[in-house]
Amino acid sequence: MTAISMANERSGRAAPAAVENETIRAYRLLGGSKIMKRDVRSPLDAHDLIVQGIPSKSLFYLVDGVQVLSTGDVLTKAIGISIRTLQRRRSEVKQKALSPEQSSRAWRFAEIIAKATDVLGTQAAAEAWLLEPAIGLDNRRPIDLLMSTAGAEAVDDYLTRIEYGVYS
Repeated sequence: MTAISMANERSGRAAPAAVENETIRAYRLLGGSKIMKRDVRSPLDAHDLIVQGIPSKSLFYLVDGVQVLSTGDVLTKAIGISIRTLQRRRSEVKQKALSPEQSSRAWRFAEIIAKATDVLGTQAAAEAWLLEPAIGLDNRRPIDLLMSTAGAEAVDDYLTRIEYGVYS
């Protein structure tokens, strides 16, 4: 926890708007309250939802809303689920929640695509960016780095550098 967040917690002030907005944008990309049947207003609410398991319908909503997830092996790299497994889940009568690991990766992907959309201007640009080698990521494709927490953090940091005009 940073000194600022600890000071905000002690004083009763809300979290910085950027964190709150990132959480809310990810929540909306995953279907929001109409699919999850509960509100998420903070990173702690997101944590509780992830640990409980995001509903499969949220993943379907994300895949339907982010075209790049249905191409090649992007879904496997981003979420850890194959296209075939996704199809099988869609056909199940009683759909179970994602595992905490899959939920965490889906949430993190939603945060990354939301941030990339903000930084690059459109979701189409963000999706295209995920598939192109990036100089600031040692010419690796951002999508390839989303397989691990460390890689996802590197992508997030790179987006922040782009946002502030620091490209290397």
